[in-house]
Amino acid sequence: MDNKAIAGILYETADLMEINGDDSFRIRSYRNAAEAIEGLPQAVEQLICEPKKLLEVPGIGKSMAEKLQEICKEGKLSLHSQLLEKYRPSMLELLKIQGLGPKTISLIWSAYKVSDLQGVEKLAREGKLHELPRLGEKQEQKILKSIEDYRRIAGRFCLDDADKIAQKLTEHLTGLAGVDKVTPAGSLRRGRDTVGDLDILVTGNCCSNQQQRDAVIEKIVNFPGIRDVIGRGENKVSFRMRSGMQVDVRLLPPESFGAAMQYFTGSKSHNVALRQRALKMGYTLSEYGLDELPPKAGSDGEPGPGGKRVAGRTEEEIYAQLKLDYIPPELRENCGEIEAAAEHRLPQLVTVEDLQGDVHMHTVETDGRCTIEEMAEAARERGYKYMAITDHSKNLAFANGLDDARALKHIEKIRKADDEMKGIKVFAGIEVDILADGELDLSDAVLKEMDLVIASVHSAFNQEASKMTERLLRAVNNPHVSLIGHPTGRILLRRDAYLFDMEAVLNAAAQNRVAMELNAYPDRLDLCDRHLRMAKERGVKIVINTDSHHASHMEKVRYGVLQARRAWLTPGDVLNTLPVEEFARAMKRA
Repeated sequence: MDNKAIAGILYETADLMEINGDDSFRIRSYRNAAEAIEGLPQAVEQLICEPKKLLEVPGIGKSMAEKLQEICKEGKLSLHSQLLEKYRPSMLELLKIQGLGPKTISLIWSAYKVSDLQGVEKLAREGKLHELPRLGEKQEQKILKSIEDYRRIAGRFCLDDADKIAQKLTEHLTGLAGVDKVTPAGSLRRGRDTVGDLDILVTGNCCSNQQQRDAVIEKIVNFPGIRDVIGRGENKVSFRMRSGMQVDVRLLPPESFGAAMQYFTGSKSHNVALRQRALKMGYTLSEYGLDELPPKAGSDGEPGPGGKRVAGRTEEEIYAQLKLDYIPPELRENCGEIEAAAEHRLPQLVTVEDLQGDVHMHTVETDGRCTIEEMAEAARERGYKYMAITDHSKNLAFANGLDDARALKHIEKIRKADDEMKGIKVFAGIEVDILADGELDLSDAVLKEMDLVIASVHSAFNQEASKMTERLLRAVNNPHVSLIGHPTGRILLRRDAYLFDMEAVLNAAAQNRVAMELNAYPDRLDLCDRHLRMAKERGVKIVINTDSHHASHMEKVRYGVLQARRAWLTPGDVLNTLPVEEFARAMKRA
């Protein structure tokens, strides 16, 4: 069980305890432990054998360490199971609905003994929720809207969740007799911001060797974390993980690997357009290969023999046979990529290797888990030439945000670290809050001292579109702002983007030379690919950041790069591909 799954059990336990009316101190201890585990670079399963190291983790005491040992040993926590039995597993689904926190759910349970989504929706439509204390008609309507939103996104998963399963399944199958490659396809390979299901292709001699095939299929169905096996055939196994994600694993002969990769990577519209092109050129394209069209029926009415296979082993040979440059998976959305490939106009897409730095990071000074030096060392180990410390400003009280005096002292600490670190430039920055009226919550005098300023919205998300637009425009017009952080405020599968006029904000950003952030943290991926294309069209530069709160988070930059590539961005569109001196100049407008 990985750290995220263990933390999930602790979070759920805390929520169920709150519904149960348990002691607030105990509830907080579970949440603190969950947060600590999420940020750990080591696996908890490795630490339980070394209790002293486990107890060194902030938020983990002796009692919690015993709970973690129980989870790792049994695969569950008895308290969690008891509360689930009392309130039923459907209660956990209610916690995913915005506006239905533990206290509200407890209130509904006490009054109506309802613990499922359909029941709560029925109560809301009958007007029974607003009869409860602290719940008015407006809140009742918000709950109904949240239920609609939840149903719209149900069955979708964040990119990193799908990626982790793909990596673990690859490790699970690697080394088996007859297995050459285990490769993810589908929307994960295209880098979609969320994934509906997971396609995995296994290629090798196991397809033609019955004994090897049986062994591989048996290994697949025994993959840890499977909830149920949906289907088990000769060359395909489908199963559902405990999280609800469906995984389809296909076994393929090497000669069809490229065709299958092309077919199962998709998208559907790209594949349809490619098959149409193949037909016009006298070929038929399938998941098995690119074949010449069979001869037309003869005088006896019988069709001629099947067409000769001309490609199939690699994707590159399929595209080449269709007189196309190779189309990267991220571009396969039928948005002009086939025409561009035919005319040799595909861009040289940005890569992780192009990035010279990451300039959105938090430390223990606010809500991060590592020191300035630890973050800088991790950035240097990644090969970065520069990075920036950008802790929160004072409006984020829960994150221990900095006021003017603390911010100035923090700059001194960062400058000292920069002097001492060799081989990497450490910029002094800030993630300053854009307040409801568009003011920034640190003084201009302090912002002027920063090497770069990220301005972000962290509150009042429900403002009318016109107000939010004015708010963002005011921040863009501040001469000290370098870039706008996570510009739409969305949290994937949990919170929609706030409403504003994106075109107006991007036009102002272009005029003021303010960059837009592509926040690479996988539950944000903000800006999305569509908005990134809008920015590129207007000449607005992008900065790809991880918003790291721990040194281990920096590796998540690859998810941001996937979104950039989906938007056809080149290194020239991304500011943090620049050398340190040029990047520093781009960050200072005043």
